[in-house]
Amino acid sequence: MKNKAVVLGANYYIALSVMRNLGKQGIYVAALEYSTDNAYGLKSKYCRETVIVPHYRNETEEFIEALIDYSKNQEFKPVLMPCADPYVEVIDAYSDRLRDYYLFPGMPQGRYKEIMDKDTLEILAKKHNVLVPETLSMTDEKLFEKVRKIGYPCLVKPTNSHNFVSIFRRKMFKVYDEKGLKEAIKKAKDKALEVIIQEIVPGFDDHMYTFDAYLNEASKVTHWLTCQKYRQYPINYGASVYTEQKYIEALPEIGIPFLEGIGYKGVGEIEFKKHEETGKFYLIEINVRYSNLNELLTQAGINMPYITYCELTGNPLKEKSIDYDTGLVFRYTFEDLLAIKGYLTSNQLSIGDVINSLFKKKIHAIRSLDDIKPSINYLKIMSKKIVNRLK
Repeated sequence: MKNKAVVLGANYYIALSVMRNLGKQGIYVAALEYSTDNAYGLKSKYCRETVIVPHYRNETEEFIEALIDYSKNQEFKPVLMPCADPYVEVIDAYSDRLRDYYLFPGMPQGRYKEIMDKDTLEILAKKHNVLVPETLSMTDEKLFEKVRKIGYPCLVKPTNSHNFVSIFRRKMFKVYDEKGLKEAIKKAKDKALEVIIQEIVPGFDDHMYTFDAYLNEASKVTHWLTCQKYRQYPINYGASVYTEQKYIEALPEIGIPFLEGIGYKGVGEIEFKKHEETGKFYLIEINVRYSNLNELLTQAGINMPYITYCELTGNPLKEKSIDYDTGLVFRYTFEDLLAIKGYLTSNQLSIGDVINSLFKKKIHAIRSLDDIKPSINYLKIMSKKIVNRLK
């Protein structure tokens, strides 16, 4: 294990999980960050090196040069592991320059962005006969007429999620009439953001599922498992905060041929929603980086960061799938508490529902008795935020 692993995005628990999953295997982990502020992942005992680099978005060219300079000082090519969408987007855009200095999946330049963007993803899904919700462009000449056929309420979603979230602090707008739709589109236009209008697939949050897979350099699925979401934050249209690993037979039947068919490589997570009346699964989005559920996947038996590292350094692991229920549950406690409050006040869950869910074996997003410093630092950060809000 001579190659270092370079992790990007240490200010969120995904990168923390990646560092732990690699460090426990004896891999040297370096974090390249633009700031140590709120980057609680840097406190992990498995983070053996921290390098401050320019901001990936504000100083992109300088950031890329810093990555290259770091690699030039290494004896062996590092394995590059972006752990957030903005990092993936930048690496994807500069992959032709970075490939001489780092090991990462051999996707064609711009391909990840094509999959991240909702409008082009819809085209790919339909081409491979995967169901997607009815979707319309904001520039469609007959938009409002077509939306009336889809029916209200509907969703106004960004084609590029992370830019939208950074501005509006939410993943989408839910609109209930034509006036609301026009207002939502105007808000997006005012910020120079492109959005799509999408029908809502009926079903509560527990109708959300994930298919997590790794595809090798031949675009073949070698590892996979499935999960079922129960709670999200913000509720109904947010990120997973309480999710159980469950085997859902239909998901690999859809996910494997689709990912292989589009020539995907590396870690990928397809989010599906099951129609509450027809039982059919609709593709909602694809996460082209390590999942929020990464720690759950590892504990269930699929260590995606280690699988990636071994594949890219020429020592691929034996193929494996989890075609059974492990009963393990991922929980991001802080946001789950906020979600529970939202579900209870909106009468979407009862107190009994919540209490019953708390007795399952949980995998925590941040907390680890084996690596306690990130949890302590995270609590300090959150305490400071709460005090500032109260002030």
